Amino acid sequence: MITPSRVRSWGLSACLLLSSVVLSHCAHDIYQERADLVKDHSEAFYNHLKADRVEHAIRENERIEAMASDMGRKVRSGVAQGGTVAVGQEFALLKTTNEAAATNWLSLGHYFAVKKEYARARATYQRVLNTYTNPTDRPAREQAARALQDIDILDPPAAKNP
Repeated sequence: MITPSRVRSWGLSACLLLSSVVLSHCAHDIYQERADLVKDHSEAFYNHLKADRVEHAIRENERIEAMASDMGRKVRSGVAQGGTVAVGQEFALLKTTNEAAATNWLSLGHYFAVKKEYARARATYQRVLNTYTNPTDRPAREQAARALQDIDILDPPAAKNP
C-alpha cells in the first residue's frame, strides 16, 4: 500500500540517487575537462615544435608538469583522507598527464638529435631521467637511457685523459 510516508521516502531516495548521478557526472566532466586541457597543451607543444618555437613548446610542457604536480598533491591528500573513487580517478589522470609530459620531453630530445644539437638532446634526455623517477615512469626512463646511448653513437663524448 502506498502511504504518504512511503512517497516521502521514495522522494528522498530518488533525490539522493539523482544527486549522486549528477555529482558523478559533474566529477566526470571535471576529469574530462582536465584531460582535454592536457591534450590541448600537448597539441600546442607539438605545434610549437613544428614551427621551431622551442621555448614555447617547453612552456607548454611545463604547464602539463604543473598540472601533474597539482594532481599529485590531490592524490596524496585524498589518500591521507581515505578517499577512494576520486583518488582513483585523480591517480589515473595523474599517470596519463605524467606520461604525456615525459613523452613530450622525449620528443624534444629527438627533435634536438635530428637537428644535430646533441648537447641539447643529451640535456633533454637527462632531464627525463632526473625528473621521472616513479615506478610508473620506468618506460620513459628506459627510452631516455637508450636515446642517450644513441646520441653517443652519433656524437661520441670526448675521450677523457687519465
